[in-house]
Amino acid sequence: MTSKYNYQGKLISLSDAVAKIKSGDRIGLAIAASEPCGLLTELGKQKDRLEDVHTWVCLPMRSYDYAIRPEMDNHFFVENWFYGAYDRKVHAQGRMSYIPNNLHRAASDKLHATGGKLNVFWGTATPPDDRGYMSLSLSLVVEKELIQAADLVVLEINENLPWTLGDTQIHLSEVDFVVENHVPLFELPATLPSETEQKIGEYIAELIDDGATLQLGIGGIPNAITHFLKNHKDLGIHTEMFNDGMVDLYEAGAVTNRKKSIYKGKMIGAFALGTRKLYDFIDNNIGVEFLQGKITNNPYVIGQNYKMISVNTALQVDIFGQVCSQSIGYRHFSGTGGQLDTHRGAQLSAGGRGIIALRSTAKDGEISTIVPTLSPGAEVTVPSQCVDTIVTEYGIAELRGRNLFERATALIKIAHPNMRESIAVEVRKLGIVPNL
Repeated sequence: MTSKYNYQGKLISLSDAVAKIKSGDRIGLAIAASEPCGLLTELGKQKDRLEDVHTWVCLPMRSYDYAIRPEMDNHFFVENWFYGAYDRKVHAQGRMSYIPNNLHRAASDKLHATGGKLNVFWGTATPPDDRGYMSLSLSLVVEKELIQAADLVVLEINENLPWTLGDTQIHLSEVDFVVENHVPLFELPATLPSETEQKIGEYIAELIDDGATLQLGIGGIPNAITHFLKNHKDLGIHTEMFNDGMVDLYEAGAVTNRKKSIYKGKMIGAFALGTRKLYDFIDNNIGVEFLQGKITNNPYVIGQNYKMISVNTALQVDIFGQVCSQSIGYRHFSGTGGQLDTHRGAQLSAGGRGIIALRSTAKDGEISTIVPTLSPGAEVTVPSQCVDTIVTEYGIAELRGRNLFERATALIKIAHPNMRESIAVEVRKLGIVPNL
């Protein structure tokens, strides 16, 4: 390790790094697979000397004592841009709160609320090269904006992180301290699509032309889509999140990025979450660039792509076309993330389309996800005036520019056959579309 840029002088232990946190501090964190697990594990061990410490998190992948244990009440409070499974439980205990956001403004809006102030940033990075540069590796969603705002910057160095290209580089001179924690990377296994998800994926693939640029999320439906796209030609990637399916499309020859209108020849994204296959693929790959979330998810940047296709999933869609992807009634479930960003951006694109995909039923077929009105308390992720195309395993509903009668008719057609008549009866009874 080079001493030219004082690496050894900045290297401290995990316990000493956490000892620099004071009561009342706000700590901004790298997200998802980039979260600094050593520092966060140590944080809970020092609870007795700390009060009212807030962490800003997004899509945390692991559980940490400081966040999940009841005895941490009054010591730590978690502010969260996007919930995972552990977060839903903590929310109910009153030690976590959701931060409504559009991803491309998540960091700037949060900093606006604090007058631009952040006490500490904790993130992860590769070991430095001979010139003192490190790669922030797996995420650039909010990291650089928070680093620039923080009074104290500590990076957790992990030799297992891939060296990614784009805007990920940071120099040792920009960092106050480093700690070392060479642990295995968090991996999210690819979800095998169900038969229902395969049907949805097949419908969506029909809407994607050769030469289109794609944004895909993660899970069974996106994985099903990639299966049906392997024979496409000259697809491009401009996405919030890199996933394993994109590697499959590249290896199949379907993704070339040659027809992209911006960042031609490059796969563009803000963070990566998947398996070792994905992490190995992006390591020092000149065809893959990470840009900050404020760029990748800016609708006006996304809209410059030709035939931009954004695919996101949802929990409920009502007859108005309102999409809920982040809560189950009053119970907060996940977050807006970049869904509205990419959906709007795709609609700004020449030949583009914003697609919302969902299974027609939930709870093993007990309830319909196509509903007359969203459940009480449901948070609107995509408003009715922004909705475009809805897909279930029963087909495609084109809603963009349609009136309520046309929307109701199209959505009922893609609802589960056993639910269609009851939806229509309720829509008429409520007077939403009396002539349906």
